[in-house]
Amino acid sequence: MADLLIELFSEEIPARMQKRACEDLKKLVTNGMVEAGLTYASAAAFATPRRLCLTVEGVLDASPRTVEERKGPKADAPEKAIEGFLRGAGLTRDDLEERDTPKGKILFAKITREGRPAADIIGEVLEQTIRTFPWPKSMRWGSGSLKWVRPLHSILCILSREDGAEVVPLDVDGIVSGNTTRGHRFLAPDAFTVSSFDDYTAKLSRAFVVLDAAARADTIWNDATNVAFASGMEVVEDAGLLAEVAGLVEYPVVLMGRIGDDFLDLPPEVLQTSMKEHQKFFSVRNPKTGRIEKFITVANRTTADNGATILAGNEKVLSARLADAKFFWDNDLRVAQSSEGMAAWVENLKNVTFHNKLGTQAELIERMAVLARELAPMVGANADAAEQAARIAKADLSSEMVYEFPELQGLMGRYYAAAAGHSEEVAQAAEEHYAPLGPSDDVPTAPVSIAVALAEKIDKLTGFWAIDEKPTGSKDPFALRRAGLGVIRLVLQNGLSLPLSDWLYFGLSSHLVWLKSKNPFDMSADKPWIEMTVEEREERSEKDLRAADWYSAQAAKLSNWTGLDLTPDRNSIDLLAFLHDRLKVYLKDQGIRHDIIDACIAMEGNDDLTLLVKRARALSDTLKTDDGENLLQAFKRANNILSQAEAGSNIEYSHGGDIKYAETEEERALFKALDQADSVIAPAMVAQDFSTAMSALASLRPTLDAFFDAVQINTDNDVVRRNRLNLLGRIRTLCASIADLTRIDG
Repeated sequence: MADLLIELFSEEIPARMQKRACEDLKKLVTNGMVEAGLTYASAAAFATPRRLCLTVEGVLDASPRTVEERKGPKADAPEKAIEGFLRGAGLTRDDLEERDTPKGKILFAKITREGRPAADIIGEVLEQTIRTFPWPKSMRWGSGSLKWVRPLHSILCILSREDGAEVVPLDVDGIVSGNTTRGHRFLAPDAFTVSSFDDYTAKLSRAFVVLDAAARADTIWNDATNVAFASGMEVVEDAGLLAEVAGLVEYPVVLMGRIGDDFLDLPPEVLQTSMKEHQKFFSVRNPKTGRIEKFITVANRTTADNGATILAGNEKVLSARLADAKFFWDNDLRVAQSSEGMAAWVENLKNVTFHNKLGTQAELIERMAVLARELAPMVGANADAAEQAARIAKADLSSEMVYEFPELQGLMGRYYAAAAGHSEEVAQAAEEHYAPLGPSDDVPTAPVSIAVALAEKIDKLTGFWAIDEKPTGSKDPFALRRAGLGVIRLVLQNGLSLPLSDWLYFGLSSHLVWLKSKNPFDMSADKPWIEMTVEEREERSEKDLRAADWYSAQAAKLSNWTGLDLTPDRNSIDLLAFLHDRLKVYLKDQGIRHDIIDACIAMEGNDDLTLLVKRARALSDTLKTDDGENLLQAFKRANNILSQAEAGSNIEYSHGGDIKYAETEEERALFKALDQADSVIAPAMVAQDFSTAMSALASLRPTLDAFFDAVQINTDNDVVRRNRLNLLGRIRTLCASIADLTRIDG
């Protein structure tokens, strides 16, 4: 056996592409080897800015000899059919064997393939890999046809054995494989030969190249934190930046510089974002003040002056960048603190399209303001504050700072809202109304923030539902699944009890009316907004335009003055089903099965997600117990007996039965147990105490077991049989008051 070492040496590979390139190189080469019959023990891939490396251990010296038996046509088949089979197998008629089978005489062929040396196979596989490598972007250079992410300089490909190393012969557009590579571009640029992977890594290390990206990242982080700690500072963690910087250098050298005093009063997020995006610097924070006062840069080499020249150049460039940021900050503060405040920015959003079918950002803000005001009492927020927050939440989209750094939207809104004199809860909502963006993001807990965040997501969902732009399969260009999960997390993690159907109808009606009249707040008008004169519009008070009960107007009234056949009920049901599907995914990660959620969705009040999840969790916990599982089986048995009896007689056994017709002690015991359980379950359900209700239901298990063991349901006595069936009907009704157990598997 041998060990394979491959290195593809090129100009600098973009950091963002290195990890995927490692995976692709390993997959393409090893899969190609295995398909050719060349197995191996293990493989690992590495990347630096200038090289991709693959090491494969335990490679066979040659692919094994194989014999394949292939069944052909019948012996008396037409000559052309036999000739076709021979061509496909690469054989002659003399190579075929004729055998008797139940279907007659059949021709069989044995195809023998001799093994091939490992070097021949690897050479073919590697050339195919290089020529078809799936770079996101690639280039050609010179007069050749080869494409690579950056010009490819050399190919190292050797098979190492105890008796030495063999170069795998390969020629790709004039680039001939060999056993040489180069070290660091500046510190050790000369070529050197290698004989194995261990020899390769040792010589690279001496040539100032750290091959493993994880080792480079560890070095950067450890050195950075040590340098900062020595100055009484701390490095702001940023895993994404660390991975990127580790892909920019082959020999990391950590240097710490200072930020000019003129820029220390900028918001720390602005400093951090500017340094990260433009310079790939880590921010260094003073733990006593919370201010970012220094930065960490990572050089790709050592210098005679210990990095002083590098730091001086970086500080000069950084000052220019931060001067731009300070200019944006000062200009934006001037606008926010003016007499108009943030209203000027909102006005500018009238010229910014949110979606070509859903209007401008300013129209989105109007819808959000109305919805947030109506949601406010439901989440414990002040209605005026919620509306005010919604009206300024997206104003920072017009600011110069957010134009330069879009990732700061919301956050800058908080700073500018505070500067404009808005309350802390309004400013906080400006930052938090986008949240949660991802499954691990924090969820807003302040009432005003909750109202505005819900309004933003409900408007988005209902808007795209109204124009029939729903997620399909894996496509979700408007991130509606994320918005749906955001609604779910806002409701559940804040314990809100919201009738979502009403609010989905609210949003859908608003959008459907807007699509016709371009005004969503005109429900109580006698004619469409677009048909009113300027005077008529001015006469209508703002309060009337936000009538709290407008969304509950009948669809007929909507149709009368819009000319549309508006059916938001159907759309809202469809959208609620979408949220239920997202809820299933969310709860699956918490160990609650889909069928349990389906059993609870089938119950009344399924648009109250908090109520729905409380019910599902209680049912899930109950079914994990022996009593719960046996109760489920007893319910299914009772339901099956009832279904058969009702199907045959068209009679519904739902009267509950009468204890006076009970003939056995087991029947009487079940009547009493049901009475006792009902006395617990009914008030527990009113109080939404599902755990107590489920426990009371599960407590029926031993009595039900005894009943089914001792009592024959279909007795010859008609009165007794009907009474027993009604008793089973009572079991079904009691279980159905908690969840639709027919939807539970098992």
